[in-house]
Amino acid sequence: MKPSDTEVVINASAYPARVGEPLIDVLNRSGVELPQVCYHPQLGPIQTCDTCIIQVNGELTRACGTTVTAGMRVSTETMEARQARVSAFDKILGNHLLYCTVCDNNNGNCVVHNTTALMKVQHQVTPYHPKPYLKDETNPFYRYDPDQCILCGRCVEACQNLQVNETLTINWEDPHPRVLWDGGRPINESSCVSCGHCVTVCPCNALMETSMLGEAGLMTDMPLPVFQQAVDLVKAAEPSIGYGPILTLSDTEAAMRDQSIERTKTVCTYCGVGCSFEVWTKERHILKIEPTHGPANGVSTCIKGKFSWDHINSEERVTTPLIREGDWFRQASWEEALALIARKFTETRRQYGPDALAFIASSKCTNEDSWMMQKLARAVIGTNNMDNCSRYCQSPATMGLWRTVGYGGDSGSITDIEQAGLVIGIGTNTAESHPVLATRVKRSHKLRGQRLIVADLREHEMAQRADLFVQPRPATDFVWLTGVTKYILDEGLEDKAFISQWVNGLDEYRQSIDRYTLAYAEEVTGIPEAALRQIAHEIVQADGTCIMWAMGVTQQCGGSETSTAISNLLLVTGNYMRPGAGSYPLRGHNNVQGASDMGAMPGFVGGYQKVDDPEVRAKFEAKWGVPLPTTKGLDNHEMVHAVHEGTLRVMYLKGEEMAIVDSNVNYVDEAFEKLDFFVVQDMFFTRTAQFADVVLPASPSLEKDGTFTNTERRIQRLYKALEPMGDSKPDWEIIQLVANALGANWNYRHPSEIMEEIASLVPLYAGVTYERLEGFKSLQWPVLPDGSDTPLLFTEGFPFPDGKARLYPAEFVPPVEVSNAEYDLHFNNGRMLEHFHEGNMTFKSPGVSSKVPGTFVEVSPELASERGLESGRFVRLVSRHGAVRVPVVVTSRVQGKQLYMPMNTQDAHQAVNRLTGSHTDLSTHTPAYKDTAVRMEILPEMGPHPLPRSNHRYGQPTPQRGVEVERKWQRSDYLFPGAQPDRAAVAHRTAPDLVGGDD
Repeated sequence: MKPSDTEVVINASAYPARVGEPLIDVLNRSGVELPQVCYHPQLGPIQTCDTCIIQVNGELTRACGTTVTAGMRVSTETMEARQARVSAFDKILGNHLLYCTVCDNNNGNCVVHNTTALMKVQHQVTPYHPKPYLKDETNPFYRYDPDQCILCGRCVEACQNLQVNETLTINWEDPHPRVLWDGGRPINESSCVSCGHCVTVCPCNALMETSMLGEAGLMTDMPLPVFQQAVDLVKAAEPSIGYGPILTLSDTEAAMRDQSIERTKTVCTYCGVGCSFEVWTKERHILKIEPTHGPANGVSTCIKGKFSWDHINSEERVTTPLIREGDWFRQASWEEALALIARKFTETRRQYGPDALAFIASSKCTNEDSWMMQKLARAVIGTNNMDNCSRYCQSPATMGLWRTVGYGGDSGSITDIEQAGLVIGIGTNTAESHPVLATRVKRSHKLRGQRLIVADLREHEMAQRADLFVQPRPATDFVWLTGVTKYILDEGLEDKAFISQWVNGLDEYRQSIDRYTLAYAEEVTGIPEAALRQIAHEIVQADGTCIMWAMGVTQQCGGSETSTAISNLLLVTGNYMRPGAGSYPLRGHNNVQGASDMGAMPGFVGGYQKVDDPEVRAKFEAKWGVPLPTTKGLDNHEMVHAVHEGTLRVMYLKGEEMAIVDSNVNYVDEAFEKLDFFVVQDMFFTRTAQFADVVLPASPSLEKDGTFTNTERRIQRLYKALEPMGDSKPDWEIIQLVANALGANWNYRHPSEIMEEIASLVPLYAGVTYERLEGFKSLQWPVLPDGSDTPLLFTEGFPFPDGKARLYPAEFVPPVEVSNAEYDLHFNNGRMLEHFHEGNMTFKSPGVSSKVPGTFVEVSPELASERGLESGRFVRLVSRHGAVRVPVVVTSRVQGKQLYMPMNTQDAHQAVNRLTGSHTDLSTHTPAYKDTAVRMEILPEMGPHPLPRSNHRYGQPTPQRGVEVERKWQRSDYLFPGAQPDRAAVAHRTAPDLVGGDD
């Protein structure tokens, strides 16, 4: 918060304020009770409800729409102001039936209910007017009831200017205004992405989660005729008894709900943005997800984080240990399963040595779970054969940053991306892979004039919104990035002062990029020189540049080199060590950052401390009381080769669907079949579990305590909301049981004790404690022992001996699988909004599956025309490594001979990685998923369009500046409250609470 620079006199008392801030924020900080139905601090002034009217310097005005100026004098309790507020709120009640006791939204947070009580309203003068529209119940996740809608516009403002999906509007000119989706389409036939922003900010029950309906209240599951009778009874009683007794009854019922409804803070289990919110549960029923003030997301969510939690209670959950008997599995006790694991592990280690065993941690499990897994491998078994799925996505980005700036994480926070003058997205489909983070870019781009440049093969949403969209040839980003950097240096546009003070290696770097002229860059990438010059000048002229990148960069043979080139460009232009600038490798999974932080890697223990450093080993050995292995272990790519070679015989894998998400999965399947013994720990009987000898039932995030670390290095707590289902257990407990079955004597009683050990051994987490992370508090590493954290890295230099960053002379690594006469199509793949990764969790959600039932391949209109294809036609894609049969979607999102296929599927035989090969990034062994060539065989089968009409991609958004309240004010029936006497105000003048008042 900026320091105060003035004072505002409110009701004769002075309060600190900042010039230009909304006056309503000052009033709220001061503790003055003031109605405010439409105002929401994360949406800003909407000015539709008129319930916050006050007097400023003697004039009636809206507190939300008035900004602070010096010398401002405010009166909230004059007769005129109070009467104006009463009049305004009475008109709101004319749009809303107060049947709170039997309303599923009667949970103490209904703004209409609470304002009725705050203003001590006893009777309404404006009669209730139902609207001539039906409820819209077409969306599987929420419904809209026009008859309860007060037309505050919060939902519109959230959709237009926070989520920036631009679906919702209000038809202010209509005789009966209502909220519209795409100008009047049913919700499920509109561009609505089911992000839930509108439902979250709705101040009443007009927008409600379907999971709440008939479930939240004590009397809300009654049949419709009985329900209507109850509502009629309330309305009939109001004229005689007033709202006071009615609200008292509803408050009593709401208090009784608290006995059955639990509200538990958790952190999203999907992408790396790290949204946090409260989950409302009633026994095992998940009522809703309620975001409020998460440090990474505020009130924002996406379709997955808001609505896709059906996997928690899925009947497909594995809830007891399973042991293979031939081609079948039987249920077993924990004792039997653990004894078998201990015997097999011990025999293998005795016969073949500890390096015959390997361990793979999960990017979806907690930091504490990953810590336990790597400790089991090193301290109990004695091997560094330890990895996690960051190998599949983010290791090249980490390598590029280690080389240049010393830390392998985001150099700032999501707020820095939001405030940057220029954002560049490279190989990131941000709106679908990291949707809540994308909203911050879309918001700044729309409202603040932030510039946006996108470089990608495919024209996704962010590309469509960009000020400049360039489509380089596959795997050539390194060339154009380096060409732009060379141009900046050649033209003398670099930040000379920054380089002189903070950067080493300029001369050597200049020599290494000598051939990367703009002409050469155009020749290799296909991007015109003029566009490259524009990019260079935009970076130089911007007030801070942030570069975001993801799997389109990292999943190439040269992923580390391209990531290095990104950081080099930022160093040359001085875009480190300041807010609103820097490097942002967007982490794909909820805890892929944390899994690596915890040392679930072959060459590092926790905090990226090298396993071959004697001082590091000595520190850990002293803490753990055992000798540790001294040399780097196998990463998960090398593990697969080692199984085929016969040197790796046993594997313990938790929470990863390796048989679908690893590249060249035909080769991986063969490796799993060769293992002597395979333990899989998961929630579900996954494709990977089908190869296992023992399956251990793990608990999901809602059934355990722990911490996640998001893409911006933010560490957050999650709390257990539900007891583990059946005999399943949290991962850390299972690993402790395995360790103790092998002779260890671990005695952790709670994940907080594991974090204490982490903090004692990992400098990046030195000051992390559960107390400092309580509730919605968070810390961004490095965290000093005193608990101070580091939202912005590199404020005092870089973590190298001399404190200076390094320009690294990287080399261009061209793609391996270029198209040829036989394999003439480039095969691209990645995420999509509705599903997460392979889909093991999201396909358990009927609502999500109704939007995207399965996978498909996107084909350009020109290729479809050339080969006689239409949406729904099945094709067989054949690569050098395998083949899949999938339906086609014809779309302009792809061009020419490029294909795009989502990675999510319910059928392992349709998996993207049936096609991808085993070639990798040269430095990190991250598979080159995006470097695949295929041919297409057209099949006779024809099916329906793979995307149902309920999918948002058919919609037609209706962008506007927000709720556009000026159009409401222009209505002939609108009169600013207080402009002249009003029936409602006159009717309330004799109420005791309105007698008198300040002048």
